[in-house]
This record gives sequence, C-alpha cells and structure tokens, in this order.
Amino acid sequence: MPTKKEIAESFGLDADRYDRARPRYPQAMVERIAASGRDLLDVGIGTGIAARQFRDAGCRVLGVEPDPRMAETARRHGFGVEETRFEDWEPGGRTFDVVVAAQAWHWVDPAAGAAKAAGILRPGGRIALFWNTWQPGPELAAAFGDVYRRVAPSLPFNPWAMADPYATVGDRTADGLTGNKTFTEPEQWRYGWEHEYTRTDWLDLVPTAGGHQLLPPAELAALLDGLREVTPARFAMPYTTVVVTATAA
Repeated sequence: MPTKKEIAESFGLDADRYDRARPRYPQAMVERIAASGRDLLDVGIGTGIAARQFRDAGCRVLGVEPDPRMAETARRHGFGVEETRFEDWEPGGRTFDVVVAAQAWHWVDPAAGAAKAAGILRPGGRIALFWNTWQPGPELAAAFGDVYRRVAPSLPFNPWAMADPYATVGDRTADGLTGNKTFTEPEQWRYGWEHEYTRTDWLDLVPTAGGHQLLPPAELAALLDGLREVTPARFAMPYTTVVVTATAA
C-alpha cells in the first residue's frame, strides 16, 4: 500500500493530464480572495490551475511546489516557481498580501505551515486554503463506490466512502490557524456549483485523484473499464468548494 509521501508525489506522474482534467474554482471565490491584495503566494501551485485564475483576476503570483514535474508545467504557463516544500521554503524577506493553497494544504504540516504563512503575510493579509469536493447523487456515488470496492483493492481509500471527504480536513486546517495567534478566528466559506462532464472527460479525470497513478496498470485499467460501464454519457457533477480563511494581524 502506498505511503502518504508516495501519494503526494504521484500527481506529477502525468502532470499534463492533471492540468487538463482537474476542475477549476468558482470565480466568485477567486475574486473575493483577490480583493485582499495583488501579491499572492500559491503554496503547492501544482500545474498552475488556480494560479491562472488569480492572475486573470489581477494578481501577481509566485508559486512554491516540491514536485519538479508539476513546477515545470506551471512555468510553461508563465509562473515563477520555487521548488521546495513550503515548510522548508526561504522567503528571503519577501512578503505577500495573500497566501493560498488549492487542493494542497493537507500535504503541509498545519502548525509549521501556519507559522510560515504568518511570517510572510503583510498586516491585514489573507490566508485562504481551499478544496473542491464532489457530491454526486446517491445512485451514482453507490455505483462508483461498488466499482472501487470490486476492482481497486490496492487503493488505500475509497473516494466514494464518505459524502464530504474534505470536511475533516477543513476542521483540522481551521484548528491549525487558530493555534497561531497571529491570525484572526478562521472562517469557512462554501461555494456550490456544477460541472457538466462527458463520460470521456470523467474518465480522463479519474487517474488524477490521489494514489490512482500508483495502482498496478492492470488494476487501473480494470477500474476505468468498470467506471466506464456505470458512468452516464453526459452528467452534471455537483461540487462544493470549501475555503478555510483568516487574516493576519
């Protein structure tokens, strides 16, 4: 069974697919965060999916990313990226109006990450940590979950086993910020939205989920075949984007 570190390092195995298939973020959320200032640090910038949205909203974005394959894709999109874990990153006296992490903060040590962010945010600056979580109807979730149980025993988790997989992550993240007295009391924002998928688009997305690229090839192929049988030709997937945010004193 893969370790947490191996899962964290697996996303870059197919960075182009990740960049192509992963869902984007609600524009209302992007604009609300960008209103806090224009100098933005993206922790775990990945391939630059969220960074592009913030750049389009008028922000100057610098990325920190430990995976060189993901970092190279972000650079191709025009971003400066410094390759290191955020906990080890040296800001060199630089400060920012906003620190964000899109789908990435659960890979960061919450106490060390909060302390690092507190040290680089200008007074009144905002930290905003957010995740997309899908919420399919019960019949589709049950069908997906059954396929995973039958054909993907090597995966360390079933992504359809809980209704809101990032709820506990959000709570732990808020606790980490609360423990750092530099920040105001954290808030949680939620944005509901939908994305329409074709079957082909959905199956393109599946291998980008955590740990999937580490499955034995035959097992991943069986998983995709099983999902192909139960995935509608076209369907709307409900999402909720969960944001944990606070401001610096």
